[in-house]
Amino acid sequence: MASTTLSPTRDIVQEIATEMAAGVERAVDCWMAQVEHALADTRLTSLGRLYAVRDIVERYKTLSGKQRLDGRDS
Repeated sequence: MASTTLSPTRDIVQEIATEMAAGVERAVDCWMAQVEHALADTRLTSLGRLYAVRDIVERYKTLSGKQRLDGRDS
């Protein structure tokens, strides 16, 4: 009886995890596409491209409410 009760719960958890992973992937793809576009913009100088990428990072930090991004050594 316990296995019958757990199976639907596991299905729901798996479905939620799958949807969350898909959402994260879409978000990362969006941010990376913006970075790629900034780096490939031939109308900008090299310094302009760097500033464009910096603006994308700053926009992400503002939208996420983060002052500093984790996951780096510094």
